[in-house]
Amino acid sequence: MSNHAAALAANVVAIGLGANLGDARGTLAWAVQTIAALPGGQLLDVSSLYSTSPIDSSGPDYLNAVALVQTQQKPLEFLHALQAIELQAGRERPYRNAPRTLDLDIELWGGWQSDAAELTVPHPRMWERAFVLVPLAEIAPQCVGSTQLQQVQGQGIVQSEGPQWWRQPKTPA
Repeated sequence: MSNHAAALAANVVAIGLGANLGDARGTLAWAVQTIAALPGGQLLDVSSLYSTSPIDSSGPDYLNAVALVQTQQKPLEFLHALQAIELQAGRERPYRNAPRTLDLDIELWGGWQSDAAELTVPHPRMWERAFVLVPLAEIAPQCVGSTQLQQVQGQGIVQSEGPQWWRQPKTPA
């Protein structure tokens, strides 16, 4: 684990958001707003929206972001709330790394760590993924070191919209 992982307050969760099927941007904006409305929580910040190629998979490019949420929920309760949001968005899990309408991952939870089968925190692959580290560094730079960012710099991540993307409806072209 990185020594930066404990840089969030105890009840602050970093959530990785991703989608590459359907109206990915619209689904991600809806997910941020739905997460913000969860009981016992407060949305603290949302990164810019980034575009990345799929890793270990196929399909269209992903849109990704990271949100910081303060919550009073317990970790498994919060995980189950996120999974319910995924299901509402039509998430299916036909095979590992399948393209998806919505993916919500708990990346960090303050300094808390878990190796449980249902919830591993920090997320076991977050330190290898530019689509997590770059948006996380944008909104919580204390959580990501420059060495970690250098290690993922060749992964082809591109900012597609600024930090208020989830508040602004996108008009069709």
